[in-house]
Amino acid sequence: MVKFGPSGNCKSFYEAGYKHSKDAAKWLSEIGLDHYEYSFGKGIILSEATALVIGEEMRKYNISISVHAPYYINFATPTDEMADKSIMYVVNSIEKLKLLGGDRVVVHPASCGKMTREKAVQLTKERLVKLYEVLKEKGLDDVYICLETMGKQAQIGTYQEIIDFCKIAPNYIPTFDFGHINALGQGCLKTKEDYLNIFKLAIKEIGFEKVDKCHIHFSKIEYSAKGEVKHLTLEDQLYGPEFKPLAEAIKELNLNPIVVCESKEVMALDALEMKKIYNSI
Repeated sequence: MVKFGPSGNCKSFYEAGYKHSKDAAKWLSEIGLDHYEYSFGKGIILSEATALVIGEEMRKYNISISVHAPYYINFATPTDEMADKSIMYVVNSIEKLKLLGGDRVVVHPASCGKMTREKAVQLTKERLVKLYEVLKEKGLDDVYICLETMGKQAQIGTYQEIIDFCKIAPNYIPTFDFGHINALGQGCLKTKEDYLNIFKLAIKEIGFEKVDKCHIHFSKIEYSAKGEVKHLTLEDQLYGPEFKPLAEAIKELNLNPIVVCESKEVMALDALEMKKIYNSI
């Protein structure tokens, strides 16, 4: 089953009179969505008590939940000390994720910094191997590490790189952020075939099972020559990508991803629109 939901709480959630993420499950259930992504992007400040309350509400309303690990994770950092900190950010994200009742954490892999891309990719691979060893040691390897495709040239995470990283461990699966892929590729996603090509490459390289349960981020994104500039809404007519060709590709391959909408301010309403488009095909 394909699930749809927002990243965080949108403007209409607060306009409906809700104030706290513990109310998100009830609201999402009422409007017809079935997933929620909680972001630790700027830091892991969620208390254990609050995480348990949110998790209880998510179970009550049958809303699945994922978390986004801190944005400042960088597995291509030059120092092992900083890399170990990135590993612990993932570990700490997973510990909170388990309290929330989820089984997948989205992770930005790395940035190039001043090193060559080749060196940065190699370092990222080495650290991802170490991450898996740490997770296994701590008994946390039952959680999916959803490695995300990135939208800027200076970041590590083209869809080819992400597919390759997902070969490292059995619990590593892709987060295909199609807004990022489109921004990096300067508007490369236009047809159903454009999406199918990415999915089919992934199936060939890492197998159907991992692609079947992949994570998807979707929003229209403004881009420049260097890639991603800012997130937009589905109403935008200037930048892509369009969701319908992606929905057609998902249906054609009979995939069951979790689709998280990251539209600016209206992510839940746009997630609902995406669900309607998918169900209409």
